[in-house]
Amino acid sequence: MLTVDILKSYIREGEHQTQDFKFRVDDAKKIARTLAAFANTDGGRLLIGVKDNGKVVGVNPEEEFHVIQGAASMYCKPELKVKTQIMQDDHKLVLEVTVDEAARKPIKALDDNDVWKTYVRREDHTLLANKILVGVWKKQRNASSTPQTFDEDEQLILNTIKNEGQITLSKLYRKTKLKKSYIDRLLILFVTWEVVQMNITPAGTYFSVSDV
Repeated sequence: MLTVDILKSYIREGEHQTQDFKFRVDDAKKIARTLAAFANTDGGRLLIGVKDNGKVVGVNPEEEFHVIQGAASMYCKPELKVKTQIMQDDHKLVLEVTVDEAARKPIKALDDNDVWKTYVRREDHTLLANKILVGVWKKQRNASSTPQTFDEDEQLILNTIKNEGQITLSKLYRKTKLKKSYIDRLLILFVTWEVVQMNITPAGTYFSVSDV
């Protein structure tokens, strides 16, 4: 059992990209999305029995553990391995659940319509990953070296992004008038090569040219 000092130090950090507070776990599918998002980003920690404002309310760790295990095994694909520890503050128990970053991404979770989707963490939000990021993960397994020069279409995409400062995928489609699948394929390469940066936010996903 971890000490109260460690628990308090975690709570002082607040919720962020690698930490989330849960009053209790009522929805296994919803918690699976958070677990999968942690695995698809930098890993993370759930503190169950802690309100969003950091107040410790405590839980029955055994009950919460069964829900977590079900979420990780039945509602994550492939199945996620999680580690758990019990922490105590006064007479209140908190269940700490930790997830490592996945070596092979993506880890998928079921949405409300029972469709397998890919999620990521950005700050304290669990967000849907877009097709470009999923493509980057696949490409990184067999990454190629960055070319020294770019052809006309590649330069058009890069110049359009640079001129806009940052741009959404839909706007890039409209501006360049190239085939969407072609733009997708090139963006995946550009992000893999770190020529283009992709910023996933609650407001949307934006692309910008990297400073090199």
